[in-house]
Amino acid sequence: MPTSAAAAAREILVRLHEVMAARSGAQAKLNAVVNIIGEALDSEVCSIYLLREGVLELFATRGLDERAVHVTRLAPGEGLVGTIAKNVETLNLDEAASHPDFAYRPETGEDRFHSFAGVPIIRRERSVGVLAVQHVDPRRYADVEIEALQTVAMVLSELIANADLIDEGAAGSTRPQPTATQRIEGFRLVDGMASGVAVFHQPRVVIEHVVAEDVEAERHRVYAAFDKMRDQIERFASQAEFGVGGEHDEVLETYKMFAYDEGWARRINEAIDSGLTAEAAIERVQQRTRMRMREIDDPLLRDRMHDLEDLSNRLLRIVAGQLGTAAQMGLRQDSILIARNLGPAELLEYDRRRLKGVVLEEGSLTAHVTIVARAMGVPVLGRVRDVKRLIGEGDRLLLDVTSEAVVVRPSSAMEEAFEAKLAASQKRRAAFAALKAEPPVTQDGQRVTLMVNAGLRDDVAALDLTGADGIGLFRTEFQFLVSATLPARERQQRLYRDVLDAAGDRPVVFRTVDIGGDKALPYLEHDEEHLEENPAMGWRALRLALEREGLMKAQARALLEAGAGRTLNVMFPMVSEPWEFDEAQALFEAQRAWLASRGKKLPSEVRYGAMLEVPALAEVLDILLPKLDFLSIGTNDLTQFLFAADRAHPKLALRYDWLSVPILRFLRRVVEPARAAAVPVAVCGEMGGRPLEAMALLGLGIDRLSITPAAVGPIKAMIRTLDLSRLRAELPPMIDVPDGALRPRLEAWAADHGVELA
Repeated sequence: MPTSAAAAAREILVRLHEVMAARSGAQAKLNAVVNIIGEALDSEVCSIYLLREGVLELFATRGLDERAVHVTRLAPGEGLVGTIAKNVETLNLDEAASHPDFAYRPETGEDRFHSFAGVPIIRRERSVGVLAVQHVDPRRYADVEIEALQTVAMVLSELIANADLIDEGAAGSTRPQPTATQRIEGFRLVDGMASGVAVFHQPRVVIEHVVAEDVEAERHRVYAAFDKMRDQIERFASQAEFGVGGEHDEVLETYKMFAYDEGWARRINEAIDSGLTAEAAIERVQQRTRMRMREIDDPLLRDRMHDLEDLSNRLLRIVAGQLGTAAQMGLRQDSILIARNLGPAELLEYDRRRLKGVVLEEGSLTAHVTIVARAMGVPVLGRVRDVKRLIGEGDRLLLDVTSEAVVVRPSSAMEEAFEAKLAASQKRRAAFAALKAEPPVTQDGQRVTLMVNAGLRDDVAALDLTGADGIGLFRTEFQFLVSATLPARERQQRLYRDVLDAAGDRPVVFRTVDIGGDKALPYLEHDEEHLEENPAMGWRALRLALEREGLMKAQARALLEAGAGRTLNVMFPMVSEPWEFDEAQALFEAQRAWLASRGKKLPSEVRYGAMLEVPALAEVLDILLPKLDFLSIGTNDLTQFLFAADRAHPKLALRYDWLSVPILRFLRRVVEPARAAAVPVAVCGEMGGRPLEAMALLGLGIDRLSITPAAVGPIKAMIRTLDLSRLRAELPPMIDVPDGALRPRLEAWAADHGVELA
C-alpha cells in the first residue's frame, strides 16, 4: 500500500481513468471499479451502493455473494451503509458488529468479515451512494486508505452521473416549487422586519471533470485563483461601510487569516497530486471540511469552519470561471437573500440599498456573518429547514425575525397585515423612544434600575438610544470567541477602556470570561479523553478560569488598568460555592497589588459580585452575602439547572414556564436574605426582558434588571403604569397558595390594574 494518501489515490485513479474511457456499459465499469479498489487497498471486500428510488441498492461487489447484487437494499439510516448515506459521514470500524447501527444481511455472506470502512458518494452536496470496504481481520483502515476512498468516491460520482445511474431526486436536482402561501419558522439571529423578493446567494458549481490530464497545469490554476481570492478579500475588508473599531473588524481579520492559511492550500495541492482537477481538489477538501463540521459538537468551532467553507466556495467559483453569486450579478430590487450559510465577506459584497434581509438554512448567534449583519443592520433568520425546496427564486417574502418566521408567496391580505404590523412596530418604537428621557418610576414613586446586557463595543451605543442606567452585564468572552488566538492583554484592556469611556458616568458590570463547555476555544488545549456530554454543566466559566490562571490573571490586569481612576465592577460567573468566589477575588486583588507595586494607576474602587446560576449557591448565601458588593441572578442557566432541562432541547424549551411556582419561590428565597444583608440583587437574563415576567420579578422585591436594549422601552412602559406596593402585597398569596397556573392570574391582575404589557 502506498505511504501517502495522494500516492494511494493516484494509483487507483490511473486505473479508473482507463475504466471510465472504456466503451463497456455502466455495470461492467462498476464491476471493474470494485476490483481495482479492493486490490489497491488489499481488502477482501469492496462494494458500491447507489441510491435508487429512495433506497440504497447494492450495485457491484468484490467479495460479497454476487447473488446479492441488485437484491440487497437498505433504507437511508438503516445499517452501516444507510447511516453513512443519511449522515453523509465516514465510518471506520475494526469490528462492524459492535456499531449500534449494524444490520446483518444474510444474503451477502458478510458474516465472516469484521472490519468495515465506508465513505459517502456525494453529488451536489447530497449523498447518492456509498463506497465500502471490508476485511476478515479486525482492523481499522489507515488514514491514507480512507482518504484514498474519499477521493475515489468523487470519481465514482462523475461516473455514475454520466451513466445516468444517480437518483436525481436525491442528488438535489431542482424540484417543482410549491405555489401556495407558506409560513416557515426559523431561529432569531438579528432582529428586524423586511419584505422583498427571494434571491439565492449562489448557484452550485457543478464539477464536470474530476480526473486531471496535467497536474502542474491544475496546480497553476489554483495558485492564480488563490491570488485573486485574496485580492478580493482585502478589497472587501477595506471598503466595509460600517464604522471601525468594532468586533466585526476582528471577524474580518480572522476571516483573512483563513484565506492565507498555508495548511488549507497544502491540502488542496495534495488532492491535485492524487490526480484530481483543480475544481475537484477544492471540492474534495471542502467535503472533508463538511464531514469534520458534522463531527464537531462545539458550535463556535463549527462557525469558524463555516468561514473556511465560504472561502472554498469563492475559490471554486474563481477557478471555474463563474461569477456565481447574486452579489456579483447585482440586486435589481428589494431582496431577501437565501443561503445555506454565508461568510462575512460574502455579505459585504451586496448592495445594502437593495439587501433587506437574510434567510439561512444554518447560522448561529456567534457566527461571523451574524456579527457583521448586526453591524450592517440587516435582519437575519437562521436554521430554516428545507429553505431551497420551499422557496423559489423570485418568490415574494415577508421576513419577521421577531416572530421567528418568513412568509413565502403571501396573499394581499397578509401583505396588508405585515405592513400594518411594521407600521405599528415603528410607531411603538417611536413611543418607547419618547420614554428615553423618562425615569423608570412606578405609579407609587419607586425607582427601578434598568440596565442593558452587552458583549460588543458597539452595544454601548444602546445606553444613549434607550436611556438605560448602565450596563448590568458585559460579556467579556465575545472577544475571545471571535479571535483566532488568545487576545493579548493590551487588546483586552483597549476594549474595556473603550466601553468605560463610552459609558461615561454610567456603571458597567464586567462579567469575567465565560468560556468552556459549549463555548470551547480552538486555541486552548482540550482534554480529549474527557469529552463533555453536558457542556452547560461542565468545565466552563469560573471553573475553567481558576484552572487557567494565566488567562484570568491577564484579564484581571486588563480590567484593572482599563478602570484606572474610576469604579470597576467585576462579576464572576457560575459560582457554585463561596470558596470559588474567594479564590477569584484573591486573584484580582493580587493583580491589583502587583500593579500598585509598579506605580500603575488603579481604579478608585473595585466592587465584586457573583452570578447566581447554580441552585446550590442559594444554600450558602449566609456565607457568601457578607463578601459581596452585589449579586446577579442569571435566569437562563438557573432555569435549566433548576428543572434539569436543557434549554436548547426543542421539546423542553417551552415546557417550564418562568412564571411557575418553583422558580418564583426559589427567586424569593434568594431575594429575601440578600435584601436583609443590604446586598443589591439584579436579574440578568431573558426573563427580565419580558414585561409580564419582569412585573413578577419586581413583585418579588427585585428592583434592578439588566436586559437586551430592545426590551428597555417595553419594560419601562410597564414600570411606569405599575403600582408596585400593591403588587408586592398581592403576589405572595398567589405563590404560597397557587390556584392553577400563575401566568393567567398575573395577566388578569395586570389587565385589572392597567399595567401596560406591550
